[in-house]
Amino acid sequence: MDTQAGSPFFARLFGCSGPPRILSETDTVACQVGDRELLWIDLQAPDEAVLDRLWDCCGLPEAARRFLEGGTNPAVENGGDFFWARAVAIRPEQGGESLGGAVLVCIAGKNRVITWHAEEMDFLSQLRSEAHGAMIGSLTAESFVATLLDRQLAGYFDAVNDFECAVERLEAVMSVNAVDKNLQELQRLRRWASRLRRMLAPHRALFGALSRPDFRPSQDRQPERHFVALDTRFERAMDMVENARELVIGSFELFSGQVALRTDSTMRVLTFVTVVAGVLATFVGALGMNFPARLFDSADAGFWSVVGGLLLFSAAVTVFARHRRWF
Repeated sequence: MDTQAGSPFFARLFGCSGPPRILSETDTVACQVGDRELLWIDLQAPDEAVLDRLWDCCGLPEAARRFLEGGTNPAVENGGDFFWARAVAIRPEQGGESLGGAVLVCIAGKNRVITWHAEEMDFLSQLRSEAHGAMIGSLTAESFVATLLDRQLAGYFDAVNDFECAVERLEAVMSVNAVDKNLQELQRLRRWASRLRRMLAPHRALFGALSRPDFRPSQDRQPERHFVALDTRFERAMDMVENARELVIGSFELFSGQVALRTDSTMRVLTFVTVVAGVLATFVGALGMNFPARLFDSADAGFWSVVGGLLLFSAAVTVFARHRRWF
C-alpha cells in the first residue's frame, strides 16, 4: 500500500514497545486495538466507500460523519465515547507570499484517532513519514489529538516568523526603494497580518472548550493538562499575531518618516534652485539696464563673458551648498 504523502488512506498502529506498524485498509478494518495501543487513521479526500467501511468497523457516530462537511469554522463536539474537532491549518500559497487555510477534522474515541482533510498538510505528511513513536501507544486518544493540534498551531508560529522576516527585509531596503514599491509591500504585509488573525482567532472557541474540565470528565486528568497547555500555546500564538500587526504599524511609521525626509530633501533642492535662479535673474536684469557702459560695447566677447560668469557663480554656489550639506 502507498503510504507516501497524498495517499488517501494511511493507518498506523502504535504500541508501547517496538516500532509502530503501518496497516492496510483491510488490516485496519479487522484490527483489534489493545489497551496499550493507539490506532491512527489519516484520510486525505477519501471516497464515500472508504468512509462507509471505516464508520462501520469503528462504530463512529453519524454526527461525526456530518461534521466532516459542516463548514470551515473551528469547532468541537462531544459525543460520549467519541469527540470530534475541526481546525484550520496554515497552507502557504504562491511561493509563501500569501496564506491559505486547510480544514483538519480529528475524530477521537477509545484508543482510536481518525484525521480527515481534503488537502495535503505538511505536518501530517511529516508525521506519516516518521518511523519512531514506540511510546505513542501509551497516549490516550485525547492526548494524541492534542499533539496533532499542537503541530497545527506550529504552522501559525512559522507563518509569524516568515512575516517578521519579510518586515525586516522591507525595512532594510525601504530607504532605497521607490515610494510606490514600499507602499505596495506595506499593503501586502497588512493583508498578511489581517489574514493570519482572521484564521487564528476563531480557534479560541475550540481550544477553550477542549481545556474545560467538563469536556471529558470521565477521563483522567492527563489529557486535560495537555489541552490546557494547548490553550496556553494558542494564546501565545494570538499574542504573536497581534504583535505582527503592530510591526506593520511600526513599519508604516518608518515609511512615513522616509517619505517626510525625501520630501524635505526635495524642498531643500527646490529652495536652493529658486534662490540661485533669483540671484542670476537679478544679474541679468542689471545687465539689461539702459546705461552706456563699456561692457555693452564688447560685443560677443562680453556676452560670453557674462554667461560664463553666471555659470561659474552657479557652480561655486552649488559646491558651497553641498559642502555645507544644505541638500
